[in-house]
Amino acid sequence: MSKQDSKRLRLARCVMVLGASSGAGKSWLATALCRHYANQGLKVAPFKAQNMSNNARVVAGLAASDTETGAAEMGTEMGEIGSAQYFQALAARAVPDVRMNPLLLKPEADTRSQAVLLGRASAQLTALPWRERGAVAWPHIAAALDALRAENDVLVIEGAGSPAEINLMPRDIVNMRVARHAGARCLLVADVDRGGAFAHLYGTWALLPKADRALISGFVLNKFRGDAALLAPAPQQLECLTGVPTVATIAMQRQHGLPEEDGVFDDRCAPPGSGHAGAPPLTVAVIAWPRLSNLDEFQPLKNVPGLRLVWARAPAQLQGADWIVLPGSKATASDLAWLRAQGLDAAITAHARAGGRVLGICGGLQMLGAELRDPHGVESGGPGGDSGNSSSVPGLGLLPLATTFAPRKTVRRVCCRFGAVSGPWAALSGVQASGYEIHCGQTAPHPALAARGEMARELMAGMAWQNAAGNVLGVYLHGLFEDPAVLRALFGARARPLDEVFERLAAVVADSFAPGFLQELIQEP
Repeated sequence: MSKQDSKRLRLARCVMVLGASSGAGKSWLATALCRHYANQGLKVAPFKAQNMSNNARVVAGLAASDTETGAAEMGTEMGEIGSAQYFQALAARAVPDVRMNPLLLKPEADTRSQAVLLGRASAQLTALPWRERGAVAWPHIAAALDALRAENDVLVIEGAGSPAEINLMPRDIVNMRVARHAGARCLLVADVDRGGAFAHLYGTWALLPKADRALISGFVLNKFRGDAALLAPAPQQLECLTGVPTVATIAMQRQHGLPEEDGVFDDRCAPPGSGHAGAPPLTVAVIAWPRLSNLDEFQPLKNVPGLRLVWARAPAQLQGADWIVLPGSKATASDLAWLRAQGLDAAITAHARAGGRVLGICGGLQMLGAELRDPHGVESGGPGGDSGNSSSVPGLGLLPLATTFAPRKTVRRVCCRFGAVSGPWAALSGVQASGYEIHCGQTAPHPALAARGEMARELMAGMAWQNAAGNVLGVYLHGLFEDPAVLRALFGARARPLDEVFERLAAVVADSFAPGFLQELIQEP
C-alpha cells in the first residue's frame, strides 16, 4: 500500500547496491530496483553519496541558505548530480534533486577534480587535500540522506567502486559508512562475465569488518551468459563459507537502453536489418578526448536505424565519417591541446572545408571558435596550472566566435527554438528543443573578426551559431539527441521511451531474484 498520502510513521527502508568491483553493474541494478519498488505503489528515491563522473544532469537545487547547513528545503536554483542518479530518479518516478547525489567529483586532470557539493561547485572543497574532504562533506551527505529517508518509503542506495578498498575504509563516505547510517540491507554484485566472480564476492566479504558483513543480505551474479545450472555447486559453497545466499543470477543485458555511466560506447553499426536495404549507414564520429563529458547524451544515436556511431581518437577513425561531433569537455583547453597533438584538428578542419557536417556541443562549440580566453585560470587550474595553457589560446577557427571563461558556472534547464537554419542542418529550422546547460565559458562574436565582417549566424540567442556555409554548427545545449523533435527532424527516428526501458529492467530483476526476496528486503526487521 502506498504511503504517499498518509503520515509517514517511520523512515524509509534502504536497499543498497554494492559492487565487488567497478563495472559490476551497480548503476544498472539500482535503476531497475527503483522502478521495481515504484511499481509496488511505494514512494521511492535513489541516493549515491559520492559519484565521480563527468556525466552530469541539471536538477532542482537547495535553497541558497541551505547548501551550507545541509537542510532539506528545495530552492528555485538548479544544481548538478551524476547522470546515473538522474535516471534512477526518473525510474523511481521521483523528481530528481541534488540530495540524491550530494557530492559529485568531476575530473579535470589526472590529479584534480572539481567538487560539486549539493549541486554547486565548491571552491573550498575542491581546494582541500583528498584525505580531508570526507570530514567536511559527511555532514552534508548525512543530512541529505536523512531528509530523503524522511520523505520516502524506500531508498535505493548505490555504492561506489568496492566497499572493501581497505586503504579507503577509514575515510569512507560512500559505501559502508552510508550503509551503517541508513541501516541498509545490502546486495553485493559481481560481474560473472569477467571471470573470478566467486573470488570477488568472497574476498570482498572477507575484507569487511564483522559488523559490516552482517549488512550483506545477498550476493548477485550479473552479466551471466549460458546455463545458470552450471554455476552449481559454487553458490552453495559460497553460502557455506559466508552465510550469505546468492539471491539472483542476472543474464547479460545487451542494448538495455540505459546510457553508459563511465565507459565509452562500443563502436559498431546498427543491428542487422535496420536502416534501408543496400544503403550504407550514416557514420557519426564523436571525438573521444581525455576529459569528455556528458557522453551519455549520445545513447539515443545507438538506437537510430542505419546509423553507425564511432568514437574517434585518431585521424584515421574520421575517414568516411558523414558527421564529426565535438562533444562536451570538463577541460576544454587541455582537450583542445590533446586534439592538436593527435593531428585531429587538421582532419576536422579538412572535413569542414570540404563541406562535411561538424557539430560542436558545449566545450566542442568553444573549440570551434577562433579564440578561448581564460583570464581567471578557470580552465588551466590557475596561473601555471597543469594544462600548460596561457590565458588565451586559438580555437579551430571554424566559427568566428570567442569564448571567455569565468569562475561562475551556468547550470540550468533550457527549452528553446532554433531560428532559420541553413545548409545541411536546415531540418532543425523552427524545431523546439529541450535540454540543459553546464558550462563556465561565455561565447560571443570575435571582435576583430566581426570588424572584418566575419559573423556567425546566431540560431538561438547566446546558445547556437552556424558558419556562413551552414555545415558547421555549435550549440551549448546538452541533450540535443535526447529530444524527440530533434531526432525526428534529423533522422526521422523515434527514440525508445525511457519508461519502456525502465519497465523492461524491472521485469528482468523481478524474474532474476529468488521469489519474495525483494519484498523481504524492505520489510521491518
